[in-house]
Amino acid sequence: MRVALGLSYRGCAYQGWQSQPGGRTVQDALEQALHRFVGSPLRVACAGRTDAGVHALQQVVHLDSPVLRAPFSWVRGVNAFLPADVVVRWAREVDDAFHAQKSAHARRYRYVLVQSAVRPALLHGLVGWTHLGLDADAMRAAAAELLGEHDFSSMRASACQAPSPVKTMHAIDILRDGDTWTFDFHANAFLHHMVRNIMGCLLAVGGGARDAAWLRAVLRARDRRLAAPTFMPDGLYFVGPCYGGQWGLPEPLCGHPVLRA
Repeated sequence: MRVALGLSYRGCAYQGWQSQPGGRTVQDALEQALHRFVGSPLRVACAGRTDAGVHALQQVVHLDSPVLRAPFSWVRGVNAFLPADVVVRWAREVDDAFHAQKSAHARRYRYVLVQSAVRPALLHGLVGWTHLGLDADAMRAAAAELLGEHDFSSMRASACQAPSPVKTMHAIDILRDGDTWTFDFHANAFLHHMVRNIMGCLLAVGGGARDAAWLRAVLRARDRRLAAPTFMPDGLYFVGPCYGGQWGLPEPLCGHPVLRA
């Protein structure tokens, strides 16, 4: 029985998604809960690995279970063994051809940023922060330079294991609500640290240190050393993967506000 699960998690306490010897990852927490629920070890494959401190609104995983369970049983049963900051939101039985990563045709990320004179205390770990004044029009002009298919080597971490740096950015939407900014990224796939590196560049433009022409030159140079520093992980959310309708899986929570500062 192949099962797909939709998860949400707060990444503050974890060293990212992927399992590590220390056991403090989201994958470790989930697989331990699955083991206790099913009674035997299970491995999962995810739609997109997230870094330390990064959150997810809808991470999707699949697993091959040796036992049959109803969807509601997967949700309630696994949640009984998960920590409070990780939750299974839904479960679906899927065809053996489904793969959480390979069947996704696109992915969405959101960055939530608070602009204020002092750093936020109550939302620490859940939002990014800048004290700079930001120019929305300048950032939107810079973001437009990233749309379409490009070699994103300038936005790629040195440890990135993706076979190709060429990705297609479908949309970048930048919205402001009081002191809270949301940056929504929609692409066919993302490189390691790609969104955080783009955020560093957009804030350099929004704060007036650079302009849109600079970002165009950085992108074309394909040189990570020319881009802005990697921005903090705190406000980054994996909104979720996008699948074809044939799988019958819930869509990412694109309209979810995430937070209000």
